[in-house]
Amino acid sequence: MHPLPGDQEPPTSDQQPAPAFVERIVALIEVLVCSDYPTQLAIGATFSAFGYGPYSAPGHLRLWYVVGLSIADTVALIALVLLFLAAHGERARAVFIGTQSALQEAAVGVPMILVALGIGLTVIVVIQRLAPSLHTVPDNPFQTLLRTRSDAWLLALVVVLAGGVREEIQRAFLLHRFEVWLGGGGFGIAATSVAFGSGHLLQGADAAIATGLLGAFWGLVYLRRRSMVAPMVSHAGFDLAQIAGFLVVGR
Repeated sequence: MHPLPGDQEPPTSDQQPAPAFVERIVALIEVLVCSDYPTQLAIGATFSAFGYGPYSAPGHLRLWYVVGLSIADTVALIALVLLFLAAHGERARAVFIGTQSALQEAAVGVPMILVALGIGLTVIVVIQRLAPSLHTVPDNPFQTLLRTRSDAWLLALVVVLAGGVREEIQRAFLLHRFEVWLGGGGFGIAATSVAFGSGHLLQGADAAIATGLLGAFWGLVYLRRRSMVAPMVSHAGFDLAQIAGFLVVGR
């Protein structure tokens, strides 16, 4: 493997020799392992083996199942990402934070919450007008988790940790791998956005499309700024706004 200098941007194809076949295979394996599907399937299967399934009744998710799965998956995925970076001699700060001030990047991410909300709302409205058949799930299943105020606070913690933090660490790592070893950042954005959207099909095809486009937006911001902080703030704020919206609709 070619270790990357800790304080430099990931090298592009004109800065280093083309990756060897074995390096590409190793990078692909790392991408697949950190795609969320293997870790969530493994953790979900473990929960099921102990007799704890995701649904308390048809169409009704268990809040504590979602919380437990999300937190366990967050810990597992971040540990794997850090392990793979260390194995390549890469510094996590260089990949995730870059050389910019984290506070400045967080400030940049705040107005991007509105941009993300605008993207999500626009996609949903356009689909409702032009392709209403894509609204395949009448009611978002996560809305049923919000029965009390304590449920809302607990779910808010989950979306910040598992959404804003875990998914943006994951996205930054995957895009970094694509950019260095697997075909470039543009291809990485396309691949990760499709996977990101597919992971939300439980909420409906329209929600999956909107989520995929949001993933592309946050991925572009990461590649442009070389920091996951602004996308993380935008993502967490977007998810918290959704919870607030569910609470308002549910009243």
